[in-house]
Parts: sequence; C-alpha cells; structure tokens
Amino acid sequence: MLDALSKSFFHALARSKTIESMASKYGMAKPTSFARRFIAGETLDEALRSARELQAQGMLLTLDQLGESVTTLPEVEAATKGYVTLIERIVDSGLERNISIKLTQLGLDVDLAVCNANVRRILDLAKQHDFFVRIDMENSPYIQKTLDVFTGLWAEGYRSAGVVLQSAIFRAEDDARAMNELGARVRLVKGAYKEPSDVAHQAKADVDAAYVRIMKSLLKDGNYPAIATHDPKMIEATKAFAKEQNIPNERYEFQMLYGIRRDLQASLRNDGYRMRVYVPF
Repeated sequence: MLDALSKSFFHALARSKTIESMASKYGMAKPTSFARRFIAGETLDEALRSARELQAQGMLLTLDQLGESVTTLPEVEAATKGYVTLIERIVDSGLERNISIKLTQLGLDVDLAVCNANVRRILDLAKQHDFFVRIDMENSPYIQKTLDVFTGLWAEGYRSAGVVLQSAIFRAEDDARAMNELGARVRLVKGAYKEPSDVAHQAKADVDAAYVRIMKSLLKDGNYPAIATHDPKMIEATKAFAKEQNIPNERYEFQMLYGIRRDLQASLRNDGYRMRVYVPF
C-alpha cells in the first residue's frame, strides 16, 4: 500500500467507520489522532522533525510529498518545485537522502514531455546531492506509462532511481524479472487500488502468493529490493527465504508506513534488519 498514498486517501480514511478497528489491528493511535499518526506533518518543517526522530531511532527514511492526479501545468510546476525544495531542505537538515515521487504530480496526465522533463530536473538535482529517488506506482492505467518513463530514464543513464511493483497486478511477476535484468531497484507492495479482475488478483490469498513469488525473485536476482509490507506473514516468509538462500540482511530492506506497526518496525531494526519508514507529509 505504500505507493497508493494521497491526501484524499488519508482524509477519506480518517472519516471511515472502520478506523477504530484498524487502529486496534495495526497498533495506531485512536481515531481522533489518527491522521497525525499516519501523516508526518502538514508542513515540510513538521515532516523533517518527524524524520529526525525516526533517524535517531536507527530507522532508514524516504520522504514523500502527498498528492497525485494533477491536471494543470501550474499545479505540475508547483509540485515539481515542491520536490526541489524537499531535496534542498533534506540536504540542509543532514537527513538521509531518499525521496519518493509520483508521476501524476509531475505532469503524466497533462503532457508526457513535461513529465519527463520534470523527472529529469528532480533526478539531476538528486544526483548532484547523492539522493535515491523512488518512482511510485499508481493504479493500473498508469503502470505501463510509469514503467516507460522509468526505463526511458534508465536508458539515459539515470541509475539513482527505482520503481514500485504491486503483487496484486498479474503482470507484476514479468515486470519484476524485467527490472531484475535491468539491475533496477524495486519496492514490492501488495497494492492498495481496487482493480478489475482482468488486471489483478481479487483474492487476498492470491495476492499474498504472488507477493511471495516476486519477493523470492527480487531477493535472488534483484538489486537491493525493498520488501514493503506490514503483514507479519510476508515478513516471516522473507526472512525465512533470505536465511535459506544465505542472503545477508545488507542486500535488502523492509519498508513500512509512518505510524503503522511501530512495534514491528522497532523489532526488525533491533533484530538487525534494515527498516525504512515511508514518511508522507
């Protein structure tokens, strides 16, 4: 679910009648403070303070500026400038240099050439300051477009970027093999979008089984994959496979959302696993 975050998603979730049960299940705060626990801040300053606290606890970080489906050029330019500012502020703060971006914020729905130019602008600045940039994956109409942008940039020599794949999507297993062949870094998630049955698995058991298959492919043949899940079963399957294959902890990492299963995040860190927190604001 890491790649599906948006401000509208959070607001809708915060209003949901199921929040209290989710809070209990995932170890989050009560509904009245839910949004604040799930979002690192309403402003960049707040997010940077939250990120500093996590880094002091030994967590790895990636910061994400919320928003997607931008439809006008002024909004696209504002979002792009926001990422530029984010990079500059992270450099000044001394925090780990890792961010996540969404292509629909950068003009994918407005003008493909503009989108590509904006991503290059971000990646050029990121390269200058030794950042890693994760290109998030959105719902199925954007999968091929996102991979086209990513592989095009890869062919141009941009190597400090990675992409996201969703195990719910049928094609994700083939896409994982293709990314392994490229040597690209993949974040694996289950997927939070409701997708049609001709595109995606509908049963949780099938999504989970695909997740495990892709996880194994990424750990064996991939380049420092990110196993992004809050599901203890997926985490245990990953740890067991890595042990079976003698894959050291340094060759992959776990990722979780800010504010969810902090106990599990701390447990993984304490056990010597690399644990990255996805910090949205």
